Amino acid sequence: MLKKTLIASALFGIFATNTIANANEQSAKTETEQLRDIIAQQQKVLASLEKRLDETDQKLIATADQVEEKAQESIFSKTSIGGYGELHYNNYDSKDAKVDFHRFVLFFGHEFSDNVRFFSEFELEHSLAGDGKPGEVELEQAYVEVDINESTSTKVGLFLIPVGIINETHEPPTFYGVERNGVEKNIIPATWWEAGAAFNYKPAGGVSIDGAVTSGLSVGDDYKIRGGRQKVANASAENLAYTARVKYTAINGLELAATAQYQTDVTQGKDGVETAGATLLEAHAIYQVNNFSVRALYARWDIDGAEAADLGRDEQTGWYIEPSYAFNDKVGVFARYAEYDNNAGNSDTTAVESTSVGVNYYLHENVVLKADYEDLGGAKDDKGFNLGFGYQF
Repeated sequence: MLKKTLIASALFGIFATNTIANANEQSAKTETEQLRDIIAQQQKVLASLEKRLDETDQKLIATADQVEEKAQESIFSKTSIGGYGELHYNNYDSKDAKVDFHRFVLFFGHEFSDNVRFFSEFELEHSLAGDGKPGEVELEQAYVEVDINESTSTKVGLFLIPVGIINETHEPPTFYGVERNGVEKNIIPATWWEAGAAFNYKPAGGVSIDGAVTSGLSVGDDYKIRGGRQKVANASAENLAYTARVKYTAINGLELAATAQYQTDVTQGKDGVETAGATLLEAHAIYQVNNFSVRALYARWDIDGAEAADLGRDEQTGWYIEPSYAFNDKVGVFARYAEYDNNAGNSDTTAVESTSVGVNYYLHENVVLKADYEDLGGAKDDKGFNLGFGYQF
């Protein structure tokens, strides 16, 4: 009996021991699997974090690129550079033939905002400037323009007077002839700029209205208009000039414009020169039908005072008509008849008559070769030909 009891006890002990061992083994296995699950989850979390970090890095890089692009855009895309130039060869009977790089011009502009912008034009004339040299360095434009609304803008600074055809648009590819026509050179006188303030108003219907208050001319006792340009270089401003222009462009291919300017004293109060009020009237028309176009312009100065009348310069007038035909986008021809007289107030024959014919050949729409022949009559008896090269960009 005792022996059976001992055997039973032993078997129970062995069974209990195996059960506990199995339980411990099962518990250990469960903990291991839990640890593996936790590690696997952590690895997933780490992988997710790494992915998010990579995405964040890529976004940071993209943002940095965008910031850099915007910085570059703000510096360069809002600033513009351009220019034009022209080389001339002149051969007339009355003087020796000459070659001259007449103009080298650079434009600089900048947009401060959608409605505030700056524009300037820097020019070197006749290739070489300095004491005893033939050329000049000139600031031809430097102004800030502000859009008040869609139809009205203003500008202040140094700018071209709104008059004539070529005074505001005189890049070589935009007109026929090597030299600018004598009427707009000697009567208007282009290129003509002053300092002051101006506005432009564009109501509906293709009408544009300009007004300006600026510095004015300062002629001497010879009352020569072109010689009165002060070019805003320590310019006398005792007497300002007031300019108004109306332009009509509602009909396709047609431009009609008229300008009036008044200056209370075109001598700027010079000692020994009589005070002389001056009025300029100018009107022009441009009409283009297909490849044919015609330009016509009339300009007139009326200057007060006995001194100007004694010289015959109380009236100074000029006009021209210029038909042209473009065979294609490469070749165009023109003819021009012009008369101008800076002494129209006297009874003498002092008008200069000019008959010109010529051709423009465009290597590119912005690069042109020019040739023309001119016959001068009236107060001048001369003839000759001109060759030219011009560009704009």
